[in-house]
Amino acid sequence: MLGACAAWSLISAALHDGRPEGVLLAILALAAGYAAGRIGGALVPVAAPAAGALAGLALTLAVPHLAPGPQFAAPLGHTGATAAVLTLSAGAACCAAWATSSPVLRLGLRVLAAAIAVTAAALGSTSGFLAASAVVLASLAAGRIRRCGVGIAGLAVTALAIGGLSWAIAARTVPGGLAGWVEAQLTRGRIRLWHDALVLARGDLGLGVGPGRFGDFGTRDAALPSDGRPHSALWQQAAEQGLVGVLLLAAVFGWLLFALWRTARPTPVALTAGAALTALAGIAAVGNALSFTAVTVGAGLLAGLATARPLADTPTPEAGQRPGGRRGAGHLNG
Repeated sequence: MLGACAAWSLISAALHDGRPEGVLLAILALAAGYAAGRIGGALVPVAAPAAGALAGLALTLAVPHLAPGPQFAAPLGHTGATAAVLTLSAGAACCAAWATSSPVLRLGLRVLAAAIAVTAAALGSTSGFLAASAVVLASLAAGRIRRCGVGIAGLAVTALAIGGLSWAIAARTVPGGLAGWVEAQLTRGRIRLWHDALVLARGDLGLGVGPGRFGDFGTRDAALPSDGRPHSALWQQAAEQGLVGVLLLAAVFGWLLFALWRTARPTPVALTAGAALTALAGIAAVGNALSFTAVTVGAGLLAGLATARPLADTPTPEAGQRPGGRRGAGHLNG
């Protein structure tokens, strides 16, 4: 799936003289994070996500504004890398809490997750606070869900609803009263950028204008920040890589949910990680979070941790048995 995303970005860039380096770096970061998560989750299923949560919190405190350049902040807060990293950190802490069998350690990890949400509020990241809090609450509720598929399906529907609402806002089809409230929350400038991205996507529905080229065709309004992005992963993909790029982006997210559904880890771990990744999708839909390597690495890391099979859970073949658990026909005693 990631190979298809990389190939399509190269094709679109070759046809439109685009700059695919950013897309390729994001794909590499996601793959590297996923591999590291699978390894860490297999070796130390509790310590690895706990360390990831602490690392994300430390990174946010050390570099309060992970997203350089103009900030589309008020009143949602930082809708970029800061909110995304804190949300993933809260999800990692909750996954570690479900992975441990110690009640004291589980309580401490949940307190850490709550502290991460409070940190987001203290840093002025309202979206980060809301997303991290939602992940913590979803993790607590996940303990009462017995069928993982039902929860994963709910997360998929939530992501589709976010995408549909984003399209309605960009197309300016939101009813009048609700439109005013949405504009107040997202700011008029952000909605203008989304509308410009929609216009570009309609101009070349198949290929887009090429990776990294939104700034060359986007709005010329001097009142808007000129960072070359529409501040939405969905609309940046639509404008720069067309409908195929959007479908590939959705397919990667769907693959992550499918991997969580098929994981051998406990249901609460899978649903907690899924909730954090869905919250990240929501943040990325209204910001440029996925443009930062720390976020894509963190997303891959969390997915890898939640889909890893701890070595302690792997059955060891007994003497005279094959790895599949069946006794060898030619076993000799002594």
